[in-house]
Parts: sequence; structure tokens; C-alpha cells
Amino acid sequence: MLAIHTKGASFAAGWVEYCNINSIPFKEVDCFSSDIMNDLDGCSALLWHWSHIDYLAHLFARQLIASVEARGVLVFPSTATCWHYDDKVGQKYLLDSIGAPAVPSHVFYDRDRALSWLQQAAFPLVWKLRGGAGSQNVRLVRNFDAAQAIVRRSFGRGWRSSRFHALREKIWHFRRQPGLNNFSNIGRGLARVIVPHEIHRQQQAERNYVYFQDFVPENDHDIRVIVIGERAIAIKRMIRDGDFRASGSGLILHAKGEIPEECLRIAFDVTEKIDSQCCAFDFVRDGSRWSIIEISYAFSLAGYVDCPGFWKADLSWHPGAVRPEHFMIEDVVSRLNAKNILPR
Repeated sequence: MLAIHTKGASFAAGWVEYCNINSIPFKEVDCFSSDIMNDLDGCSALLWHWSHIDYLAHLFARQLIASVEARGVLVFPSTATCWHYDDKVGQKYLLDSIGAPAVPSHVFYDRDRALSWLQQAAFPLVWKLRGGAGSQNVRLVRNFDAAQAIVRRSFGRGWRSSRFHALREKIWHFRRQPGLNNFSNIGRGLARVIVPHEIHRQQQAERNYVYFQDFVPENDHDIRVIVIGERAIAIKRMIRDGDFRASGSGLILHAKGEIPEECLRIAFDVTEKIDSQCCAFDFVRDGSRWSIIEISYAFSLAGYVDCPGFWKADLSWHPGAVRPEHFMIEDVVSRLNAKNILPR
């Protein structure tokens, strides 16, 4: 029996669909329930797509997953897969520890140390908060004065994600693709600026650290590679005009020929080293090599529906329809089958 948390999760619908197609027994569970451990009685695995914007999940998701694993239940995502999720500081330490080819990043927990380092730093730099997706909480810092202001605020009143970010994104998407739906999205975004979503009302200020990443110039795109088990899917994301960020642009190329093999090799290698069930990588060209910007276990499914196929770990190409959620649960079932827990 599989346990699937089905509320508010984009992967969950695909997991349920896979179980129904393949006659795999499952039960719906609520990971927010105080009785979740009792609810897992008789279950061999738990699947829960918890989101970076779910402030309640952030309170306990990692602890719950580790506890379920201690019980002997297989979990997707596993602790190794998600402990660094939406945490760029954690990712820095992880990638540094295995010598991964990553864009150099620098984190400080003391204001004076940060200011001292900035005096000899090469600008521009990219400042980020530890959390955020779709280019949120990311800023290009062009000089020492701007960086100094960021440091002072980081060790003062701190930062909260801007409610205007989502509205600006909706306006940009409407300008790119005018239409009733995108126009309506602007109205909804404006309403959220006036009446903040519960997510924003509950958000805690980020303070007492500052994170900078080296800026890698002359890139008009990045490469997103997602490794799920022994498969990889990938897209090329173009940078919007007047910006340096590709994430969230919606300008996506799916053709197989757009993806450098070096990115695929690095992604498979790092995923194996960190023992991740699923890992999404953002790459930029850094001189003569490709370097990792950040990683994540979760991603929006919408950008991958047009992928024409996937690569295996030996870089062989397999054309056909791509369903990342099916890959995830297929790997869970395969691991259980290997232990003779589920019938083949």
C-alpha cells in the first residue's frame, strides 16, 4: 500500500493517475494530521510534494520525512532529496562538499565580515535570499554602495518577499502573450497586493545572514536539467529582455539539440553523489565550462509537457511522451518491488 498526500500538490494528481492505471493500491493521507504516523500503518511508502511557498510545511516537513524514514517507510522526497530544498545556503555547503562545478557563492553571518569581503569583491554580484523560486528574491548588485545597503538591511530589519513580484510577473506575461486569461491574472495579482495572501501575512523576516553569488556574464539563457532516477529531461530557458535571469521567463526551447551533454553528465554525477531521488539543476555557461547556479527537488510541471523525450544515465536518447510525476512513483514502486514488498 502506498500513502499519497493529495491536497494542493501538483505531482500528486500524476501519482494517483499512475496507481489507477497500474492497479497499485494506495490511500490518501494528510501529512498535516497529528495522527499521520497511525495513518501510515500498513503503508510501504509515502509520497508528499511539499511546496516552497507552504509556510506550514516548512515548519515540519523535513522532520516528518526523517521520522517516517526511521520507521522503515520509503519516502518521496527522501531526506537526502529535500533537506536543502529552497535553501540556497544549504545548497552552497552541499555542492562545495562534493566539489561540484558550481558558480562560487559567499555567505556571511556577521555584518563586519561581509563588509570587509565586499571591499575586495568583483562587481557586479548576485544577491539572493536563501528561499524563493522563479527569480524571486534575486537582485543584481552593481557596486559596493548597493551591496553595503543590502548588508545593513540584512543585519537590521531584514527582508520579506515582495508582494509586487507576482504582479510584475503577471504584467510581463500579459505583454508577451496578450489574452483574457493573462489579463485576468493581472487583476488577481493586483488584488493580492491590496489584500495579501495568507502566505505573505505569515512570512517571517529573513535576517542575520547575507548571501552573494558571483555574476556570470554573457549568458542569454540557462539550461535546466532534471534527473529522476536513471532518466533526465531538460529545457533551455531564454532570458527576457532587460534582465539577467532566465527562471520564470516562460521562454522555453525543448529541442533535444539545445541541451549540452556536459550539463547532463554533471547532473547525473551530482545526483548520484548526493543520493537524490530527483534533482533539478540550473546551469549557466561560465567561461569554458557549465556551472550550477542552484538545485531543487520540486519544479513546475508546465514547462516540461513539450519535452520530446529523455536521456538515460549513459546519455542514450529515448524519444516519447514525458511524465515526470510518473517517473517518480515508478521509481518508488521499483524499489519496493526489489524488496518484494509490492507484487510486480
